[in-house]
Amino acid sequence: MSSKLSDYDYPLPKNLIAQRPLPRRDDSRMMLLHRDSHTIEHRNFRELKTFLHEGDLLVLNDTRVLAARLFSDDGAIEFLFLEKLEPARWKCLVKPGRKMRIGTTSKIGNVILLVEEVLLGGERIVSLNEDVDLYACGSMPLPPYIARQSDREDELRYQTVFARTPGAIAAPTAGLHFTPENLNELPHAFVTLHVGPGTFRPVQSENIFEHQMHPERFSISAAAAGKINDARRIVAVGTTTVRVLESARREQGKVIAQIGSTDIFIHPPYRFQSVDLLFTNFHLPKSTLLMLVSAFAGREFVLRAYAEGIREQYRFYSYGDCMLIL
Repeated sequence: MSSKLSDYDYPLPKNLIAQRPLPRRDDSRMMLLHRDSHTIEHRNFRELKTFLHEGDLLVLNDTRVLAARLFSDDGAIEFLFLEKLEPARWKCLVKPGRKMRIGTTSKIGNVILLVEEVLLGGERIVSLNEDVDLYACGSMPLPPYIARQSDREDELRYQTVFARTPGAIAAPTAGLHFTPENLNELPHAFVTLHVGPGTFRPVQSENIFEHQMHPERFSISAAAAGKINDARRIVAVGTTTVRVLESARREQGKVIAQIGSTDIFIHPPYRFQSVDLLFTNFHLPKSTLLMLVSAFAGREFVLRAYAEGIREQYRFYSYGDCMLIL
């Protein structure tokens, strides 16, 4: 166990950061990590079902990514609209922030935006001179390590095939590998966690225990709770699903239907209460997501697996390959 941020670092060649998805969602390679023996295998995503047992349940995050990225008419300001607070009033991120102080205005199309407030996290509260559907003209908010503008392909591929509940500004990327066909072959249930800007927020302190996660909204339906409680083993698809399951309220040991928010920060040492297997993508160095995976499989084992993934030329991050941790 380590609380040092530098102990969650690893070198990654830039050419291994996937800039585009593969032609087929389910063509990805899948690294298999055996926690009991600390051994590694190299497989394909389509083999996932062969490692599941009777009574296993995949739990996936069905949040839908909003086309929330827009630019001012003069191209000087980038806006990422996070949440509609009320008609014609939004919470958003802006870049560069120094150009959008309190009282400053900007324009997107025929809409004038006024900065009313700057929050502690740097978000802006902006009012609009008319209530419009900003997402109708926005683009997909690709993560910063994808070094290009989003396009029509991303509107389809930076979204899971089962996305149905709008509210995220980033995709739950472990779910991007699934097609309707292979998902139909697997017992599954959906929960919802709306991925917020905190997913890209770096850990600033060398002591990771000092890091504070931003709260994110989640929900579990009664139908999903019933399936989760009946399952023999839970296979969490993605770190966002892990955070929902590990934050869920229980009554008499059973997960209940609920709506809430979570700021849980899972890092070593952590004892998992709900998750038995983890299906996930490869994550950034020094990220809270890498720390979560390290809590599940052990930091040294995970970093050894990442080093092997680099040697084997795996594709990393959102549009990259995946791993299954048994």
